Parts: sequence; structure tokens; C-alpha cells
Amino acid sequence: MSFSSVAIIGLGLLGGSIGLALGEHLPGVATTGFDADPATRKRAAERGLTGKICDTISDAVRDADLVILCVPVGAMGAVAAEIAPHLRPGAVVSDVGSSKQFVAEALAAALPGVAVIPAHPVAGTERSGPDAGFAALFQNRWCIITPPADADPVKVQALADLWQAMGAKIEVMDARHHDMVLAVTSHLPHLIAYTIVGTASDLEGVTESEVIKY
Repeated sequence: MSFSSVAIIGLGLLGGSIGLALGEHLPGVATTGFDADPATRKRAAERGLTGKICDTISDAVRDADLVILCVPVGAMGAVAAEIAPHLRPGAVVSDVGSSKQFVAEALAAALPGVAVIPAHPVAGTERSGPDAGFAALFQNRWCIITPPADADPVKVQALADLWQAMGAKIEVMDARHHDMVLAVTSHLPHLIAYTIVGTASDLEGVTESEVIKY
């Protein structure tokens, strides 16, 4: 199995980069995009982030056999519920959120009977918005796929193949295990770094710029 049409919901750094990477590495895959912000849609169309930028979310997902949600983690459930009536039979829904257990539960609740296969590309930059995306973002970066226990292995492999085509290295693991691993390897170091910077601002003679520099 392979995906022939992909809808990307949310056209910031990750969504835009997926669209550009698919256009570069899988030009035969049709791509549609949608963002709730009209200004973002306009800029996404100017940059050609996807083959077609749609004015409604229903138009974006209607013909897609894979939908990738690139929206904030807290919005996943609401966006999934919005697209639910418009999905074609057999469509797969995935995402790019960094918290997998919460997202898996939110998507499963909003999309009963739909093949939901969450994923987390461990990639990014300090930039955001439709101008931030670039096709090489996922090159040699991990994409962790966290399928539910009853997921169709053929669809899981198809999603893995798609990410590999965009340059990513694939790991498959349980959502709960993902969250424990990422809490230690990603979120905790960020928290420590922010705390150090905050502490430095309280210490005489140590500037924030020095902390960031070194």
C-alpha cells in the first residue's frame, strides 16, 4: 500500500515542510493544504507549500487517503472532530504532535472507526509560520510512529515509507513509552535550559546572553 493523496492541516513549519518534502521526493503524490488563518493560506499558496491550498478544511481532506494534522497538540481533538464527517472511507489520519498518548486518545475519541496512526517527527527549528518550512527538515531525523495495538500493519508500513521518502529515520513504539523517552531526551533538557537562563538573570554579573552563548 502507498498513499496517492495527502492532506496537510496546519501550514506552519512542520506542515509546510511536509508539503515541500513530498513535492520534492514524491512528486506523484497529490497534496492539499489548509490552515485556519487566511493570511497563512495566502502565503502558503504563494510559496507552493502544497499542490492545492483549500479555503475549507472539508475540501482539503475530502479526497485524501492520508490526512496529517499539523496543529497544536491541544487542538488535535477539535480539528479531528471537524474533519470526521468529510473523510473518505479507508482514509488514514496521522499527526506530528510531540505528545503521543494524549493525541492518540483525542484522535481515537473524535474519529471512531477511522485508522488513526500517530507520529512524531523529531525535527524543528526556532522559526514558525508558512515561511519557515523547507524540504530538507526531516533529512536524517527520527520520526517516531506510535500505532495503536490494533493498527493495520500495512497502513503503518505505508506511513513509515512516506516518512522515509522524506528523509526520516523510522522508529515504532508504544505511545506511552514515547512520552517517557521524550520527556527525558527533549522536554526535560528544555525545561532545565529555560530554568538556567531564568536563574542567570537573577545573578549579578551573569548575563542571559552569556548563558545562551556558551
